[in-house]
Amino acid sequence: MGTRDDAQAPQPAAAEADRRPLTARNSGLLPSQEIRDLVAAGAITGAEPIGEDQIQPASLDLRLDAVAHRVRASFLPGGGATVLQRIDEFGMHRFELGGGAVLEKGCVYIVPLMESLNLKGRLSGFANPKSSTGRLDVFTRLIADHGAVFDQVPAGYRGPLYAEISPRTFSIVVRRGSRLSQLRLRRGSAETGDSMLKRLQREVRVVDAVEGAADIDQGIAVTVDLSNGIGGGIVGWRARHHTGLIDLNLIDHYEVRDFWEPVRADTDGAVVLNPGDFYILASKEAVTVPPDHAAEMRAYDTRVGEFRVHYAGFFDPGFGFAATGGAGSRAVLEIRSFEVPFVLRDGQLVGRLVYERMTETPDKLYGTPIGSSYQRQSLALAKQFRHPDIGSCS
Repeated sequence: MGTRDDAQAPQPAAAEADRRPLTARNSGLLPSQEIRDLVAAGAITGAEPIGEDQIQPASLDLRLDAVAHRVRASFLPGGGATVLQRIDEFGMHRFELGGGAVLEKGCVYIVPLMESLNLKGRLSGFANPKSSTGRLDVFTRLIADHGAVFDQVPAGYRGPLYAEISPRTFSIVVRRGSRLSQLRLRRGSAETGDSMLKRLQREVRVVDAVEGAADIDQGIAVTVDLSNGIGGGIVGWRARHHTGLIDLNLIDHYEVRDFWEPVRADTDGAVVLNPGDFYILASKEAVTVPPDHAAEMRAYDTRVGEFRVHYAGFFDPGFGFAATGGAGSRAVLEIRSFEVPFVLRDGQLVGRLVYERMTETPDKLYGTPIGSSYQRQSLALAKQFRHPDIGSCS
């Protein structure tokens, strides 16, 4: 799922778009202008210059470098080793990405990233797949030297970054410079909590609850929309198992029916998820992220079922926000059931959104002005696919 996947459109100059408040918070996620300042100060460097189009409202797009390593298993380096040392131990072969190379489904690859970090003070990093990466079922995680967990970079880290990439459904074509993941930076500790969420819901209505008050309990509830299926309509998409390659550079290119089959609910508004299959569904609620916050959906919560609901669950400041062309946008859900078949019903709880404060309002926001791909989305597949004609699908 996810929301962060912007077209490489021209960006407004910082001075023209600057909306900084008079005071900034000491803790929180860093906005675009602070990320830009870190690049200028050398805290974030690249094998090639970091472009303005990489700097998003609350994250930095990370680029694949020139070489990929096929490894026999996923790994974490641990405190006593670098990623390259573990590649020497688990690597099978290496190859150049160059102008295009195939990453096969079911295989695990480690690719050095162009970006390196020199973090100081209380700055730490966190990563998510980009939206289209998640919607293509490409499992992507960030690894740092001596790391004991995925997708996190500790405060004070100085060194290179790597992407672990494992296409789960479709084999893909990537090249040097491809952007599969994004890095967020946080100063201090996260500022979250249900009391903050309740205030946001009162003031901004961050989730448009269909009936009654929003359900807030360690995050704000998001439910699945299967209502269209009661009348026989399409409620989602299930990935086909044996398809051709997907070149990540080709936008609005592939026919939906060659890679996806429509999902319809039964007359009671229910869908049975097959174990291991990959589904694209949509939330019943419209989601809004105000300019001074970002949001993230929990990827896996066994309290609501044995399934994963999000691979790219980061929502930028401005997502669904009226002033940026949103007026509320539904969350697209990337779902895979584990172990056993699982029944989803219309309106069933599938996950919770957690909101976090920015240190200050970004000088660019997610939405139409910066060419964002998924503003005002409904049931949207990755941008590589042509917009489906729902009426002609069978």
